[in-house]
Amino acid sequence: MSLDPDAAQAAIEHCYDQGWSDGLPLVPVTRPLVDRFLATVDRPRDEVIGRQVQFDRTVTVELAAINAAMAGCRPEYFPVVLAAWDALVRERATGGGGWQSTSGPAPLIVVNGPVRDELGFNKAGGVFGPGFRANATVPRAIGLIVRNAFGIHPHVLEQATQGLPGRWSICLAENEEESPWEPLAVEAGLPAGTSAVSATLLRTSEFVDNRHTGSAEQLLADFADTISRTGAWIFRHASAGIVFCPEHAQLLASAGFGRAEVRAWLAEHCGRTVADLAAAGKDGLGDTGVRHASGERADGFDPLLPNGDPSNLLIAVAGARNAGISMVVRLFAGWSGSAVPVATRVAAPELQEVAP
Repeated sequence: MSLDPDAAQAAIEHCYDQGWSDGLPLVPVTRPLVDRFLATVDRPRDEVIGRQVQFDRTVTVELAAINAAMAGCRPEYFPVVLAAWDALVRERATGGGGWQSTSGPAPLIVVNGPVRDELGFNKAGGVFGPGFRANATVPRAIGLIVRNAFGIHPHVLEQATQGLPGRWSICLAENEEESPWEPLAVEAGLPAGTSAVSATLLRTSEFVDNRHTGSAEQLLADFADTISRTGAWIFRHASAGIVFCPEHAQLLASAGFGRAEVRAWLAEHCGRTVADLAAAGKDGLGDTGVRHASGERADGFDPLLPNGDPSNLLIAVAGARNAGISMVVRLFAGWSGSAVPVATRVAAPELQEVAP
């Protein structure tokens, strides 16, 4: 087969000229290529899978396939793209103004089950970084859908003040093999062994490097300190998440901490004193729960997490077991606590969508 690099370059430039790109080159898309994507799922091409009522704009399965192809996905990734999209639709923020928010939130996509290895998703070292096609192109497809189907472009409908590095690139497979706990999708209510996706929006991510203690309480105190910084507080309470490295998760589990115990401990200890909040101008609480400067409250302790419910603290395990470095993620709002099965054209009936 003869390849024409000049024709390929012209097609890429045409995509730029149409305003379809997120800034990086797109894969030129043909009808046969889109049909190969659609052939991997048992869903009508004209099925509406998302709607932004404020713009009266919708996205269909076919539009999702086109954007997934342009993002560089392989056709076999498309069921994961749809599962990720369906998971994000469940999040309250994505149906409102989340995609347009001044904080420029990023989708966090967590993949569970056999599809991780079948499609080559990274679950180990560098899981938040580049280098793996599936991890990079699935979230990029989500970004292109938001851009091209909903028309949410920077400086137009997207109103991010600064935005988030990696806004359309945070997709990781959970390291189930080295996790001491059940997979995230199982906690969300799906049968063990199900290929599934959980997703939500996050504001940013911050590392916790602690390889110096064998104490579960000291380790959790380090996470509580990071989670509790005043800059992350806007309302009365906030939600967070932790992607534990295997080393941290195993240390906690060996001390008797499951996910529920971790959440309960952090719900009790995450927060700041009123004096700390006053120093940052956030000790006051308005009628809508928005924090502001008050200077009128007696000293006390304000908890950050309202309680230890999973929707307030998403917990996953990913990365390599080579250092005690984990990631705190700032959720844009509460997580739905659900997972969506990856449904291919040959999916069994029992693997249809399940909510907890």
